[in-house]
Amino acid sequence: TMRIIGHPLGENFGNTFRVWDGILSVRYDAYGDDFDNRFGAIYFNEKLANYRLKVEYRFVGETAPGAPEWGFRDSGVQFHSQSPASLNPDQPFPVSLEYNLHGGNGTDERPVGAVCANGMFVEFNGQKNSAYCTPPSAQKTFHGDQWVTLEIDVKENLITHYVNGEEILSYANPTFNPEHEIAKTLMVNGEAQVRDGYISLQSNGHPIDFRKIALLKY
Repeated sequence: TMRIIGHPLGENFGNTFRVWDGILSVRYDAYGDDFDNRFGAIYFNEKLANYRLKVEYRFVGETAPGAPEWGFRDSGVQFHSQSPASLNPDQPFPVSLEYNLHGGNGTDERPVGAVCANGMFVEFNGQKNSAYCTPPSAQKTFHGDQWVTLEIDVKENLITHYVNGEEILSYANPTFNPEHEIAKTLMVNGEAQVRDGYISLQSNGHPIDFRKIALLKY
């Protein structure tokens, strides 16, 4: 299911998401000269709890005109997400966890694989995160348009990020933030623990390709 801000659920505005030769591409050639915060994502249709997800990705080309500065070589895999149908029309991102994808700019360190917790908390060594995004403990930057392999392993309450087969971050016990305007509406009977959710691939304003998407359920 595709969801792009300002468009009905399921509408693939401007052919943003397109498949060719086994590759799922995200492109902005139909967006004109202003990206206009039209963030989007393509969602897997099934709610998932315990699994290992493996995806190869590469950043290509130039950031869409009018995209935010942080959108340069930025994307992500969102998981433990609310359903696409439950997002407010003007809500840019779902309540979810995100494996953040950063591509290098040729010089600076831009490590891949931070966890960004939108409307949620996670725990590192028993301590809740204080920042929206927490950087990976092993920092790897990938420049250019090389293919990179990300993996997310979700086992009960333990979540681990990998890049090119190497573990880079681990954390536990995702919970909804009861102070968050949208997250609090997703809690059932006051239960904050997050045990499952939807997976999606982001469209944040920079062209990206995905391939060899593999899901192993536990």
